[in-house]
Amino acid sequence: MQRYLVGGAVRDKLLGYPHSEHDWVVVGSTPEAMLAAGYKPVGKDFPVFLHPQTNEEYALARTERKSGSGYHGFVCHSSPDVTLEQDLARRDLTINAIAEDEHGQLIDPYGGRNDLAQRQLRHVSPAFSEDPLRILRVARFAARYHHLGFAVAAETMALMTTMVAQGEANHLVAERVWKETERALTEPNPEVFFAVLQQCGALAVLFPALANPQPGLNNLARCAPQTNYPLIRFAVLCAYLDAKVAAVLCEQIKAPNDYRELTVLATQQLSAVAGADTPQQAFAILEAADALRRPERFTQLLEVCTQLSISNQNVQRLQRALQSATAIVAQPLLERGFIGKALGEQLRIERLRTIEENWL
Repeated sequence: MQRYLVGGAVRDKLLGYPHSEHDWVVVGSTPEAMLAAGYKPVGKDFPVFLHPQTNEEYALARTERKSGSGYHGFVCHSSPDVTLEQDLARRDLTINAIAEDEHGQLIDPYGGRNDLAQRQLRHVSPAFSEDPLRILRVARFAARYHHLGFAVAAETMALMTTMVAQGEANHLVAERVWKETERALTEPNPEVFFAVLQQCGALAVLFPALANPQPGLNNLARCAPQTNYPLIRFAVLCAYLDAKVAAVLCEQIKAPNDYRELTVLATQQLSAVAGADTPQQAFAILEAADALRRPERFTQLLEVCTQLSISNQNVQRLQRALQSATAIVAQPLLERGFIGKALGEQLRIERLRTIEENWL
């Protein structure tokens, strides 16, 4: 049994880039031997085990054969005679196909170290085209390492473009697209993720509402250095869309409810926030955004407005308006005899009055 550190841990160590996960590949072993050594099985499609002490993943060396469409259409073969080089050959990018043995020696059969030095994201082999998920992964790596000077190699971009033209991207399920997208939204340059997808043609397939993405990409690029919160970044990306279009997009990519709600709310209320010059207008925005029941979401909306450079004065006014309105509660009015519809009306009167008193 020979163990090798592989993938991101090796890549990022060579780059001097922060990393926390360690993945290992095991050559010359069997599932039975791994179990006998105390490893815990976790893999369903191929043999992956957790180390009994560290809980790090150890995968038996394997090869893959295309058997169908999409990223599930593979038959995996794992046996003691599969070599490290064969295992590395099935990986997506050369920079992810570098291994390190237990003595710290590097095994780099596909030129990954050279591509690290040249800042190139290059596919290992033509087998890259068998898995459309790799289009999203390359775009995500481009977003992660753009600030270090990395770019997608021309031949890899050409291969991705061909894959999209042949319909491979159509086999990606929305849940997996969203998973990669959400991860990309946490990277240093999330706009690069969408720009790469646009360049290879996948953006129109996977995010049809972003047919003209440049306004959103420009907004996202300006926003990214100010916040790494993916929820805010996504709303900023989509803020220029029509509300109905944004809602359809969120449904198509299976975005979680908090993303959908904030994004649609932003498309509906940005103009109102920009034009909120009176207490009455501010109170109308609070009501339309359900701010008194959902103050956290309203605060997120104001953060989106800030990132889009919408009137800082109005954002501050709305923050004060929310604080003023939430200070007015029902109990004192109940004690004064207000109930039912009359209670609701009096709450509105009192809240608007306190907003007016604190308006500057």
